[in-house]
Amino acid sequence: MAQLESELQLLKTEAINMWTLVNSQLSKARQAFVTFDKDLAREVVLKEKRVNGSELKIDRDCENIFALFCPVAIDLRFLLAVLKINSNLERIGDIAEGIAKYIIDTDSPFSEELLKVSRILPMYEESVNMLSDTQDAFEKEDTILARSVFKKDDFLDNVNRSSHRVLEEYIKAHPEETSQALWILSTIRKLERVGDQAKNIAEEIIFYLEAKVLKHKGKFV
Repeated sequence: MAQLESELQLLKTEAINMWTLVNSQLSKARQAFVTFDKDLAREVVLKEKRVNGSELKIDRDCENIFALFCPVAIDLRFLLAVLKINSNLERIGDIAEGIAKYIIDTDSPFSEELLKVSRILPMYEESVNMLSDTQDAFEKEDTILARSVFKKDDFLDNVNRSSHRVLEEYIKAHPEETSQALWILSTIRKLERVGDQAKNIAEEIIFYLEAKVLKHKGKFV
């Protein structure tokens, strides 16, 4: 089964490269958001094609390994996990592209006060950290690190839950910034989905390594 081991190692390398690319996309979209860099935002949009191409290649490689080697036990769990993680990463890439398009379409930088009251910048930073942590957990086969992602998502959920009330009050006080506030609200919703995708990835890492299915269960099982 040396050939199977070799194929799985190549697949792991491909998945890590996909992770690195998506992490770069999310981080660059964040930098474009903070600095209002439309050129950098356009770069994120253009590179989305690479994310899609990587997703398709990983899917094909997984299918080929299934067909040629009929893996079992931990090898089978690894393949199933990579397939789902690949899909989660592609969705995060879509979210990064969507945020970048916001920057391109927005007329002026967001006000400092709006950024502060919305808590979007620390939320964005935590989103990037969560994605980085899942990559480290996958590379190091560290389920403790994978589980730490669940706790970090609580902060994203809290910001998302309070965002409607906070931004409604902000719009009442600053009606001239209604458009910007709505952009911020939409971005917060996107970042909350990044957290959900990162949680899904963490669940798949734990499934692969521990044969535990955490979906619809308490995350600290």
